[in-house]
Amino acid sequence: MSQSKERDYVLGTHDEELARLGVQHRAWRPVVLDCWKQAGITNGSRVLDVGAGPGYATVDLAEIVGPGGRVVAVERSSNFVNAIKSAIETQSLSNVDVHELDLMNDDLPDGPFDFSWCRWVLCFVSDPELLVKKISRVTRRGGRAIFHEYGHYTTWRFFPQRASLEEFRSHVIATWREAGGEPDTGLQLPSWLTKNGFTVRMAAPRIFCLQSNDYMWQWPAQFIHVHLLRLQELGRIDAEFADKVRADLAAAEKEKPSFMLTPLVLEIVAEKV
Repeated sequence: MSQSKERDYVLGTHDEELARLGVQHRAWRPVVLDCWKQAGITNGSRVLDVGAGPGYATVDLAEIVGPGGRVVAVERSSNFVNAIKSAIETQSLSNVDVHELDLMNDDLPDGPFDFSWCRWVLCFVSDPELLVKKISRVTRRGGRAIFHEYGHYTTWRFFPQRASLEEFRSHVIATWREAGGEPDTGLQLPSWLTKNGFTVRMAAPRIFCLQSNDYMWQWPAQFIHVHLLRLQELGRIDAEFADKVRADLAAAEKEKPSFMLTPLVLEIVAEKV
């Protein structure tokens, strides 16, 4: 993949972002494992990992489906694809296929799949309904599509309120939309699923009220640290503002009482009918 396409990722694909995604995955892992179990992913399942990133979920899925199952990971970034392949080799996984492709411009690998997993992908692509249609085409009847997508990003608040952190959030949303994405895509997802042959079996909010000693706190905190650098790289903010945000985050982590409400994520499971 060209460097220009790597730069198209609004959050970047650099080493710091790859590490941040690892923190994010570990923070969400208990929630995700329970979601997959409730949806029915098990030994022998054939799973499509849509927008697999560096493959943290891919590896977990491969362990769950076992030698009799198959995980097919699709990802556009060559940096992330290389990370997936390295993880597969390190863990000697023989039940994973990796495809470097563009979700908007290329066809998905042939199914039929029993399940698909799609986390924070629809909110970044230019035509999320098209991606839902593509997922439908490769899902078998009775198969299930599983999503985690933001439904209300502005629920991300600190209290006591901290103005610089809310301004940071506004910059994140603005750059997201300027890149062609939509942070609150999850609100439209049920209607797209219904139009494309799915029935929504479950929709639930996932939102957390945290203090700094909660492990989940590391998910948005690490995002702030890494994305401040990205916003400076994009020319969106200056070093003075970045330092103010870091100082206010540090204060939020030390002061008592101090809480963070996370962005609302919608967990949606739909069955192909």
